[in-house]
Amino acid sequence: MDTGSLLEIWTTSEAATPMCRRPSARLLPGIGLEGDRYALGGGTWAQYPDLEKQLTLIDRDGVAAVATEVGAAFTTADARRNLVTTGVDLPSLVGRWFAVGDALLFGMKRCPPCTHLERLTGLKLVKAMVHRGGINAAVFGGGLVTEGAVVRPVSDEEAARRGAPTGAARPVPRIVTG
Repeated sequence: MDTGSLLEIWTTSEAATPMCRRPSARLLPGIGLEGDRYALGGGTWAQYPDLEKQLTLIDRDGVAAVATEVGAAFTTADARRNLVTTGVDLPSLVGRWFAVGDALLFGMKRCPPCTHLERLTGLKLVKAMVHRGGINAAVFGGGLVTEGAVVRPVSDEEAARRGAPTGAARPVPRIVTG
C-alpha cells in the first residue's frame, strides 16, 4: 500500500457546530484530537466505544465524488471528519496500524454516513457516502500532526516497538458492512 498525505485538520468543540480548520493539532493517546468535541467528552456519537470515537479520517477525492453525485456544494468541512487525506486507501486501514506523521493509530471501523449529517447539511448524503464515509481510528501514540504529514501503514512489528498492544490486548476492529 502506498503512502498518502494529510491535507486538512478539522475540529469543533461542540456537537453540531461548524468545523474549524487548523494547520496543526495534537493527537492524544486514548483521547483523540486535542480540542475536538469527542476528546472533550461530547459529540453526537459520544456513546460509541472509546476506541471508535477518537478520530475520523476521510479521503478528499471521496468528498469531491459525493459533491458531484449529489449535485451540490459539499466540502471537506461539511463531511465533519477530523483528518482529510489523499493517496491512501482508508478502508484498507481498518484492522491495521498506521501513522499520521509521528502519531500511531489503529483503524477501528468504517465511518458510515448518517442522517444526522443530512440534517446538518440539508443534503441527501447517505447513499452517496455509503462507501466514501472514511474511517474511525484510535490513537495509541500521540504527537503533533500538521497538514502535509505522511499517512502510511505500520507493520505489527513496528507498532509493537512503538509500544502498541499486542496479542490478546491488540484492538479488535468492528467490521461495518453496507
